Amino acid sequence: MSRLSNIGMRRWAAWATAAAMALLLAACAGPDDARSARTELPSWNEGPSRSAIVKFVEAVTRQGGPDFVAVEDRIAVFDNDGTLWSEQPMYFQALFALDRLKAMAPSHPEWARQQPYKAALEGDRKTLAKEGEAGVLKIVGVTHANMTTDAFKQSVTDWIATARHPRFNQPYTSLTYVPMRELLDYLRDNGFKTYIVSGGGIEFMRAWAPQVYGIPPEQIIGSSFVTTFSMRNGQPELVHEPKLEFMDDGPGKPVAINRYIGRRPILAFGNSDGDLQMLQWTAAGTGKRFAGLVHHTDAKREWAYDRTSDIGRLDKALDEAHRQDWTVVDMAKEWNQIYVFEQP
Repeated sequence: MSRLSNIGMRRWAAWATAAAMALLLAACAGPDDARSARTELPSWNEGPSRSAIVKFVEAVTRQGGPDFVAVEDRIAVFDNDGTLWSEQPMYFQALFALDRLKAMAPSHPEWARQQPYKAALEGDRKTLAKEGEAGVLKIVGVTHANMTTDAFKQSVTDWIATARHPRFNQPYTSLTYVPMRELLDYLRDNGFKTYIVSGGGIEFMRAWAPQVYGIPPEQIIGSSFVTTFSMRNGQPELVHEPKLEFMDDGPGKPVAINRYIGRRPILAFGNSDGDLQMLQWTAAGTGKRFAGLVHHTDAKREWAYDRTSDIGRLDKALDEAHRQDWTVVDMAKEWNQIYVFEQP
């Protein structure tokens, strides 16, 4: 055999060995490994929303490109309820407050005669609904206030560890959206700083969200009650008072962003009319911008609701999204997985 033939045989043998190894690795890899290798956002189906996200991120991170954004200005803000985790049949913090109300009720017999506590304890949702936002704030006030910040955090941690969702019988932290958690990771991998800007209570979210979303407490912004400093038994403490200090919802969101972040975001995601002003504020900045809405369209795997819902109503913001050509994620069509506990 000629020297040239020997070289050819060796090359062919090397190629065959490499091919065999590749096939072996592919056979050993699970479906999740293969899916992760195929795309940055594996739970997002190929479609307009995923395409818009990837094109935006590629544009603002391309060094020397016309839309390049410096790392320090890559600010992304997300609502929480209905955007990063579910919010039905009731905001999860409200369910936490109701559970605390029931636990505290034996020490407050007067609640059996007073609204909205009476309706809450009896499960009278119709009467509770009539009490409106003021009634909810009363319940949240008595169950969140007159306790130290450390004690409140522990009560949330204990509840998160034991409470189960009434429909899925899963921990509430399992009701976070896999595609949105992938998006948070994807953005951070590309130099973004991610924030939560939610109408939910800031202390409630800070008790569990850092471990779930990988967002540190100083990057979590929410509604807050008045907190005061005091000395108890010679020890300094911070105590929640039963008085709302700041409502981080609607027009309050861009105000909070300006106050606590100090930079206008270049990306914002929400799911309801309560996020409209945050999206408008983000989209109005100079340079390339991204505004997105999670549209709840999947009644089978999650819930389907928008314009007439009492929880997470999406009406004016949906109209604005269509006018401004914002990205609207069709949950049923564009997410191949919603929750981590879903069976493939």
